Amino acid sequence: MFKVEDFQNYGKEQFETVVNSATTVQNGLHAIATAYGDYTKKSFEDTKSFVEKLQGVKSLDKVLEAQTEFAKSAYETFVADSQKIAGLYSDLAKQAFKPLEGIAAKFTPPAAH
Repeated sequence: MFKVEDFQNYGKEQFETVVNSATTVQNGLHAIATAYGDYTKKSFEDTKSFVEKLQGVKSLDKVLEAQTEFAKSAYETFVADSQKIAGLYSDLAKQAFKPLEGIAAKFTPPAAH
């Protein structure tokens, strides 16, 4: 038999699940935005430093050496930060869908033996 209390409890559980999921998504997006901001700031500072270094260089050999050093450093930073951000996206997806697992489990009939 259908009970109003069961329906109310179910609604309360779903509301709490949605609120928790929204909070998790918000925190995850904040972490991703912070990571992008940190990468952008570091990239800008590295480029500024590179330009300042080039201003003091007198020979072509030193220019090429500085440019090679900068390119290598920029690539390594890009790869490392890209992997970090990809991990944040992955964590966000896992956390965002985690509450749905509980909902799906309630409606999935147990496997027959």
